[in-house]
Amino acid sequence: MRYIVNQIQDGEDELILNYRQMNSEVEAAIAFMEKNQKKLIGKVDGERVVFLPEDILYIEKVNDRTFAYTEENEIQLDMSLYAIELLLNDERYFRCSKSMIVNINKVKRLKSLSSNRIDATLINGEHVMISRTYASCFRKLLRGE
Repeated sequence: MRYIVNQIQDGEDELILNYRQMNSEVEAAIAFMEKNQKKLIGKVDGERVVFLPEDILYIEKVNDRTFAYTEENEIQLDMSLYAIELLLNDERYFRCSKSMIVNINKVKRLKSLSSNRIDATLINGEHVMISRTYASCFRKLLRGE
């Protein structure tokens, strides 16, 4: 399958998919486009906000409350970590500990630590620890296994 990418100066971003026959590549492209349309709702300073999953750096459960962290905000979510994991259902979001999910597209650097843990530095400079329980799965994911 070939693809063409054009940068435009103004107007709305759009994806157009032309295909002759439905196949696994076309289905994957459609699934990708539909996934990117998901929006989440949370609270910042008592006000409801709508945001895109791709803006998330990581999601963390703290004292029975769930927070999504973006570069700009700390957003409280009214969902459990497990429910969010099911909703996102995307290889970009990795359960890195019992209480945290990280967006692997926002990881800038990785450092292996003793006892098989991984220190992941995010694009905003924050550090997220990938626990030893999840470290081997994370390494496999990065290798494309």
